[in-house]
Amino acid sequence: MSIPTKNTNGYLNMELLRFSTAGSVDDGKSTLIGRLLYDSKSIFEDQLQAVKDASKRLGGSEEVNLALLTDGLRAEREQGITIDVAYRYFATPKRKFIIADTPGHIEYTRNMVTGASTADVAIILIDARNGIIEQSKRHSYIASLLQIPNVVVAVNKMDLVDFSEDVFNKIKREYEEIAQILKLKNVVFIPISARDGDNVVVASNKNTWYKGETLLHLLETLPVRKDENNLPARLPVQFIVRPHSDNFHDYRGYAGRISGGTFRVGDEVTVLPSKTQSKIIAIDEGTKSLKEAYTPQSVTIRLEDNVDVSRGDLIVKTSEPQPTVSANVSLLICWLNHRPLNEGGKYIIRHATEETRAIIKVVHFKVNINTLENIIDDKTVKMNDIAHISIKTLKPLKYDSYSENRVTGSLVLIDENTFETVGAGMIVHDLEDDSFAI
Repeated sequence: MSIPTKNTNGYLNMELLRFSTAGSVDDGKSTLIGRLLYDSKSIFEDQLQAVKDASKRLGGSEEVNLALLTDGLRAEREQGITIDVAYRYFATPKRKFIIADTPGHIEYTRNMVTGASTADVAIILIDARNGIIEQSKRHSYIASLLQIPNVVVAVNKMDLVDFSEDVFNKIKREYEEIAQILKLKNVVFIPISARDGDNVVVASNKNTWYKGETLLHLLETLPVRKDENNLPARLPVQFIVRPHSDNFHDYRGYAGRISGGTFRVGDEVTVLPSKTQSKIIAIDEGTKSLKEAYTPQSVTIRLEDNVDVSRGDLIVKTSEPQPTVSANVSLLICWLNHRPLNEGGKYIIRHATEETRAIIKVVHFKVNINTLENIIDDKTVKMNDIAHISIKTLKPLKYDSYSENRVTGSLVLIDENTFETVGAGMIVHDLEDDSFAI
């Protein structure tokens, strides 16, 4: 395995790409990732030996079950399925990668939302024998909701349909219709056999009709997410730093992780929701002083004026577009709990660094995953349903739409009694603006 060089700061001098895999049960997600790791020589000998031993113990076969590289839980290995999101890390001479292997069972759709929420690429596996099924559409819809910029449709188990070009093209035509409805941006199709490695890392000689790239080459060359440093500057305040020591007697700083744009010493800033204005006089990162800070650095900002700032406030540049400050929020929700959403019910909201309470005002519609149409007459939102709702919060939120900023445009709903996370929400524009509608 090639060892990447380091830059002068000691960090790996390579671009990072995050990608998730999704598909129905037995579509071969874990096998695909195992094949990627194995063929790119990104696993250690002891890991490979453990997988060989587990393969013999579970199947009695000499053939190595590469899916066991990611199926880490005992229950997963016994059932041969993925239950939790499994994260894996590897690198090639061109890029670093973080993989989120997400479950295929419908009852674990919430895990797919978690794994894909930070992805630059979604790999959606489709079994060549079964074609596009409900879970394929569900995962594609979630990829659209999460604004994942690249979607790779990996048509797997092509060896079981004799690498038929007709089968591949039929799936491609059907998925292109879905992609158009869902407004998926960049969709690429690859015929693969994850078990045998065809078109995963090495090009296959079994399908001369396919002239495209291998999966690994594609992952090494696809563009990563848009430059977050070009977004309007946002710093959700996590902590007020007051050392109260002799060395830092008058020190007052506002610590947080930059969730968009850049901040520079001398910038005019506004603190929301109070709209108090001031100027940045210093930016600290640990014991270092910076002239400029970028997304997603964690820094402490010091202001010229002794203003009232609390956890949950948002520091923004005065000269840039401002977020919406409102207690009325419209969002698309993926429901994650076995108890249905309670219209009129009260929930805890966690948004950026802020926590407040909210009431569900109205369920506008939920989505029929099979037809990709909006259901108006049935508004009972159950686990794994996706719906458009409006909420009213106890305190106004400072937010952007999810399409503009993933951090300030997302939130979670928490049950007041059990403290379980019951919903993942993506903030959209007002209902009158149908630009978000799918």
